[in-house]
Amino acid sequence: MDCDKCDREAVHHAAYSGAHLCGTHLRESVEKRVRRRVREDGLLPRDATPEDPERWVIGLSGGKDSVVLTRILDETFAEDPRVEMIALSIHEGIEGYRDESLAACEELVERLDVRHETVTYEEELGVRMDDVVQDDPEDMAACAYCGVFRRDLLEEYAAEFDADKLLTGHNLDDEAQTALMNFLEGDVTQVAKHFDASLGPFDERRESEHFVPRAKPLRDVPEKEVALYAHLRDLPAHITECPHSSEAYRGEIRELLLKLEENHPGTRHSIMAGYEELSGLVAEEYRGEGGADLSECERCGSTTVRDVCRKCRLVEAVEAV
Repeated sequence: MDCDKCDREAVHHAAYSGAHLCGTHLRESVEKRVRRRVREDGLLPRDATPEDPERWVIGLSGGKDSVVLTRILDETFAEDPRVEMIALSIHEGIEGYRDESLAACEELVERLDVRHETVTYEEELGVRMDDVVQDDPEDMAACAYCGVFRRDLLEEYAAEFDADKLLTGHNLDDEAQTALMNFLEGDVTQVAKHFDASLGPFDERRESEHFVPRAKPLRDVPEKEVALYAHLRDLPAHITECPHSSEAYRGEIRELLLKLEENHPGTRHSIMAGYEELSGLVAEEYRGEGGADLSECERCGSTTVRDVCRKCRLVEAVEAV
């Protein structure tokens, strides 16, 4: 099958749109959607200047999503004096796995000449995921610990670097899975947080002195297209599943969505269109009397709704083993 836009052979069929695309036009399609999302979410304010540039911290894990995001953003803004970018990688203490992905990060930032910072669970929290998994004091999946620790460090260092935005490489599949999980679990709080944490445009409704605003410029791009883009551009992505990954429920949701998408192309886009509108409505409600009061964690000083934040409670549990 030929590409819809030229006479080259198609490498991908996007069933949700009906498009057949060659490598060149797939690359252009992915880049166009990321740049459109940056524009529509207002990541670069009109009043940004070279004298007062926007500073973006990009969560760079070395996986395909964060590598593709970093590459596209660099290609778009490397010569724009209104934007400064810092790639932030986190070493969880997973022997072998994270070392290889950090090597991919280092290769990428060397190619792009992007400032790169790395922090570790061991230095910052006094824990290593290999040990946490072995001890498992809370009897939880490894991802439950790791997700809390990683989010906390991303937020902490984004604030330390005085970032205006924290960007992560969540793709369309990631977002649709999370949306469906939150809905099936009846987790209205997370529905509200989805809007405040990750959706644009960045206006007065979302400004907060407590958190660095987040953005997900890849959220319109399916996972398969991200992977193809990384392959076509020969990017140094580390595409290997974490050895501690055990989110069985998310795996079930992932398989369900893939089947639905196969039978009903466009399902992921439809889920997100409705979910994002719903999350905005719920977020407005939760900013009223029902919103929780924020305070400082007694142990680390981070913002929390409890006396001790979730991260510190998990670290204390690990230390007590």
